[in-house]
Amino acid sequence: MTASVLPRAVVRAPRPGFGNVLRAEWIKFWSVRSTAWSVGMLFVLGAGLTVLVCATSAADLADGGIDEAPGSFITWGLMIAQVTAVVLGTLVATSEYGTGMIRATLAAVPRRGTVLAAKAVVLTGTLLVVGIVTAFAGYLGGNAFLAAEGIGLSLDDDGVLRALVGSGLYLAGLGLLSMAVGLLVRHTAAALSTVLGLVFVVGNMAFLLPGEWGEWVAKVLPGNAGSPVTMPVPFNPMLLDPWPGFAVFAAEVAVLLAVATAAFRRRDA
Repeated sequence: MTASVLPRAVVRAPRPGFGNVLRAEWIKFWSVRSTAWSVGMLFVLGAGLTVLVCATSAADLADGGIDEAPGSFITWGLMIAQVTAVVLGTLVATSEYGTGMIRATLAAVPRRGTVLAAKAVVLTGTLLVVGIVTAFAGYLGGNAFLAAEGIGLSLDDDGVLRALVGSGLYLAGLGLLSMAVGLLVRHTAAALSTVLGLVFVVGNMAFLLPGEWGEWVAKVLPGNAGSPVTMPVPFNPMLLDPWPGFAVFAAEVAVLLAVATAAFRRRDA
């Protein structure tokens, strides 16, 4: 008598839901030292430089020695702090390729769109909150020196509250832009060079292009389109207005993220 051989039932592990993936990405994001250092430097540069510039310029602003509006200074530090947002966004995409951990991530969560969505939510939430907190801290500290000279700004003044909230929005957008470039090139140094060069070098050099077409090219470049939302007073009259410019910037980030997502789904880890 031969015993019948019954096939073993294959029990498939349930796919992790978005909440589980989000939690995992949050843990990975904050378990590396670069995150804490980048966030710390963002706050120190953004708030600290704003307070420092306001403290050293308040007297000259009040006396007319500096021909600028006080509103030009209350988010000044964010111009430098945006570098840390670029670094953080790049590392979210490229660090796992450098360590090879991306293969383990995709083995655990085969749905690549879910992985990218979780990374984007963690990055956006962090930069949005830290950016707004940093902007408010810089405003409170810097405005104290301006107010002591009789030129302080209220949150009700035109563009002030928009600039503080817009600083967080712009930093979050820069982070997503950097993440998209990181996904496309999959190399930290290359991604950093690309984004920093586009925002700081190409954006400024584009104003040297001749004619109206050159002016429009300069206006719609990501850094030039998105940055006016972070300032109560525009520093360059050739730029787009704050919210239309930010809408252009957000559309550019969305398009680049869509391209990066398509590439991420098709290429091997």
